Amino acid sequence: MKKLMMMGRIACGKTTLCQYLMGQELSYRKTQTVQLMGDAIDTPGEYVENRALMRGLTVTAVDADVVLFLQDCTDPECRFSPGQAAMYGRPVVGVVTKTDLAPGPKSLEDAKDLLEMAGASPVFFISSYTGEGIPALVDYLDSLPEAT
Repeated sequence: MKKLMMMGRIACGKTTLCQYLMGQELSYRKTQTVQLMGDAIDTPGEYVENRALMRGLTVTAVDADVVLFLQDCTDPECRFSPGQAAMYGRPVVGVVTKTDLAPGPKSLEDAKDLLEMAGASPVFFISSYTGEGIPALVDYLDSLPEAT
């Protein structure tokens, strides 16, 4: 698997997706610092929510093959700037999380629109609890070349 870097707001599902991809038990824990989980880089949500900490994401992205922007479909707020994906020099893939909790189809489309505005492409819809959408995401990630 490629080295993945997860980015998104607090509690958007970054750690849970890392746990799922690494075959670990799903259990919520607050990520306080940048952590490696196998081939995944799990970043604290504060790095996206506090612009003063954004530099940490830019530096950490150098170690990744692919950056994943995660957007919780139950959260109408987005902290990614328009076109933000361009600053990482890596493919940036959008991931709409918590699809099993979606209040309706509009929330899924709104989350996708936010990720696309940030420059993430393509966008996948997943649930780390049901596994829905994760095989398609993994297949796509496996098809990408490793960063040089």
